[in-house]
Formats: sequence, C-alpha cells, structure tokens
Amino acid sequence: MNIIQVNQSPIDVNSLITWLYESPTDGAVVTFMGKVRSFENQVISLTLEHYPEMTEKVLGNIINQARGRWAINRVAIVHRVGKIYANESIVFVGVSAAHRSDAFATTEFIMDILKNEAPFWKKEQTVSGQNWVKAKESDLNALKKWY
Repeated sequence: MNIIQVNQSPIDVNSLITWLYESPTDGAVVTFMGKVRSFENQVISLTLEHYPEMTEKVLGNIINQARGRWAINRVAIVHRVGKIYANESIVFVGVSAAHRSDAFATTEFIMDILKNEAPFWKKEQTVSGQNWVKAKESDLNALKKWY
C-alpha cells in the first residue's frame, strides 16, 4: 500500500503515522521529515515547481524500486510544492515493515533517490534576492551506495 501526495498543503504527520501503524504484522515504522532550512537566517523561502504527472510517476517508481530490494509494507511519500517558508516541512517519507533494518534502509534509499531523480525545481528567496537551487555534490554522491 502506498500514499503519494504532491501538493501545497501542510503535511498532516499525525494521519500519516496513524496510517503507517495500522498494519498489525509490522514491527517497525520509520519516518523522515525534511524542512526548509535557513543558513545563518539568509533563506526566507523556497518555491518548488514540478510537472505533476511526471513527479507522481517518478515517486511511484522509486517506491517500486524499494519494494524490489526490501520487505516493506506501507510507504508514504508526501512532498510539498509552491512557496514554503524557512523552518516549514517540505517532505515526509514513512515506511512500515516487519523489521527495522528494512524500514530504515528503505527510508534512506527513498530520500537519496528522490533528492536526485524527482523532477522538482527549487527557487530560493534569500535576503539578497532569488536564485535557482543547483544539485549538491553530497546528494549526487549519496546515489553511489545504491547503484
């Protein structure tokens, strides 16, 4: 079972965690929550753009890849788009599995692949203006452990 949501709404963490916990055969639930950070209070907001049909398809493909590697049950990926202010949540990934090792590995895998392959374009608003955010070397290097 999967939940994939890409929208402008704040992330309803409580309902997602409740859904992840509903599987009685799973002994592990691992979640990751990412937020917009402001280095030295310079970032005011991020504006995320995407191509909806493509984005949801890519997120579904990432989940399918994860299911081919680990024994997992429920997976939730919720990603916000639009204008998101510093310190607000931007992404949620949650995984339920019988065992914690599968849930932890899947959550890390999903985030590493999502950061590199999901078609999101980010424009950063800082105190000195706007700029498009480029891919980070550390995110690209994170892919090496999976491929």
